[in-house]
Amino acid sequence: MNLLLPARRALRATAVVFLALPLLTSAQSPANPAAGASPSTPRLRPATPPTTAPAKGVLDRVVAVVNDEVITLNELNLRLRVAEGQLRRQNIPLPPAEVLQRQVLERMILDRAQIQLSRETGVRVDDQTVNAAVARIAEGNGLSLAQFRARLESDGISFARFREDVRDDIITNRLRDREVDNRIQVADAEVDNFIAEQAGVAADATELNIAQILLRVPDNADTRRIEEVRQRAEELAAQARGGADFARLAVSFSAAPEALQGGELGWRTAERLPTLFVDAVRGLKPGDVAPVVRSPGGFHVLKLVGRRSAVEGKLATGPVQQTRARHILLRVSDLTPEPEVRRRLGELRERVTNGGQDFGQLARLHSVDPSSTRGGELGWLYPGDAVPEFERAMDALKPGDVSPPVQSPFGWHLIQVLERRTEESPVERNRQVARAALRDRKSDEAYQEWLRQLRDRTYVELRLEE
Repeated sequence: MNLLLPARRALRATAVVFLALPLLTSAQSPANPAAGASPSTPRLRPATPPTTAPAKGVLDRVVAVVNDEVITLNELNLRLRVAEGQLRRQNIPLPPAEVLQRQVLERMILDRAQIQLSRETGVRVDDQTVNAAVARIAEGNGLSLAQFRARLESDGISFARFREDVRDDIITNRLRDREVDNRIQVADAEVDNFIAEQAGVAADATELNIAQILLRVPDNADTRRIEEVRQRAEELAAQARGGADFARLAVSFSAAPEALQGGELGWRTAERLPTLFVDAVRGLKPGDVAPVVRSPGGFHVLKLVGRRSAVEGKLATGPVQQTRARHILLRVSDLTPEPEVRRRLGELRERVTNGGQDFGQLARLHSVDPSSTRGGELGWLYPGDAVPEFERAMDALKPGDVSPPVQSPFGWHLIQVLERRTEESPVERNRQVARAALRDRKSDEAYQEWLRQLRDRTYVELRLEE
């Protein structure tokens, strides 16, 4: 388990307030749906079964071919219902039905392409990981797993299919890690420059919330086509400045992953945003729309949603306390419900505190975390390294103490603090923070470019109008 704070792109399904299937990753403009396609139509095979059965008397049909798989109208209609529900919960005005239908279908196409590539390249997710993710989604909705399952099925959504959608979501995140994030290089000189820049940043550094509309430029586009896309971006920017709802425009036209969330990137410090975006909104007031900017992925219409004081992610300037800790992790599942998990952890704690048994040995025998092979050791942790629930419990312990069962997004833990120390000059820590911030800055742009290339080399045949 990685106890580090969750990345900016946590499991998409968990971000949905209630019952929404995982939102799809991204899409390209449907202007050239078969770009990069092979000249012959591949042999088709059945797509993943739809999450719900078609209504009685309604005939299903193929609305898109993605390589050798099909997407059906019933699958599309289900995703449309989910997208519409989420937009209503976010108070985002719905675009015209045909516009939203096209956007959702494009996201389904790219999502299917990623899953196909994952299968071909051996990316797998085991049932235990899926079960833990589904349990976190249920918990986030304030329901037990049984209640969540019943609520899904009362809405006509198969629990088994929901689990597979969650599995696909985790798979695409792992695919991104392997194909994009793990290939991002950050040079030592970039780290040095970043630290030097941050040394002059005021203590009241700010976070920005930026929304974007991305219009992709097709691969190998000629000058005329590039100019057409630029002009369309300028038109959308003018509409936004004229009072049009930016979120609705993003839902209707953006090819970025966050389009169906109204285009918002969420709160980030400036160093965790593309420099292009930060420069574009510098000097703007919340609500202002920046001039259109160009990146390798296309043209961006940017709106500054808000600005606030940053509370995390700053480089340390003085002594920092570190904690060396270890833990035992158990997860809730159908076979081990929450009361049983807590009971088992309580027994293990008793065996350590009153029975004199070795915590590390019990971790090796019982913990489901990869750290179990090291006796549950997590090494030296800095403030902010662990998720808040874990860190709060850990900070309340004295060296040698063992916590009661503690719940985090990863499951239930017993935590033992081994020792603490103070690092007077956290040079290496600051370099780690700087490197992570630079990777974040590069990651989104690299991912967009990778998605564009994947879409271009995927055979796609649209049959929506048939």
